[in-house]
Amino acid sequence: MPLDTTPPAPAGPPAPAVPAVPPTAPTPPLRPARYDPADYAPCVRESAAEAGVSPVLVMAVLHNEAYKPHHPLLERLWQWWKPGASFGVGNMHRAAFEEVRRAHGLSARWQDLRDDPAFAIRVVALHLADLDRRLPERHTRRCTRDELLALGYNAGERNMRAFARGVPPGPMARSHLRRLRAHRRHAEKALAGAPSGHAGTSSPPSADATAAPHVPPAPRAT
Repeated sequence: MPLDTTPPAPAGPPAPAVPAVPPTAPTPPLRPARYDPADYAPCVRESAAEAGVSPVLVMAVLHNEAYKPHHPLLERLWQWWKPGASFGVGNMHRAAFEEVRRAHGLSARWQDLRDDPAFAIRVVALHLADLDRRLPERHTRRCTRDELLALGYNAGERNMRAFARGVPPGPMARSHLRRLRAHRRHAEKALAGAPSGHAGTSSPPSADATAAPHVPPAPRAT
């Protein structure tokens, strides 16, 4: 039987990769007491993996920042009442966001944090990763590395580096650190799939936080 010498047909182009479907991120509820960072566990896992930081750290930061309403409408009202307020489920101020935007070439705006929780969580993780690169390898044993990063997220890079050298945190930073340590257990449960309780009711208020903003009536014409 003669051998078949017909050359094989050329291989076709490789099948296109199927893009990963990003996790859904629900809009924070209008009633602050129903807000729970555990609802964003898939986004936290993905964003932490992309940035190379601990998902427990990211989730604990979200718990610490759950002291004020995060529904987009309420955040708009909050900013009307307090123009220098922060945006998003991570409570990020504009200066910190602009640093992350420039460092990572983000095209979105600071205002997008309030309307897109998944984006807000991604920016939190990227900011923590940036702080990690600026934190010395050797630091005080008074705090873990993740705790120093959380303090840097709250108080800024300069204070984080001072705390790493052994400078004692001030009252607000100590309060933030106590709440972070208390929230770590909730963060671990949230990422394990267990309910963690509503952070809006279980978290003590931040030192600079007050009740939901009261919108004063418009001034009457004179």
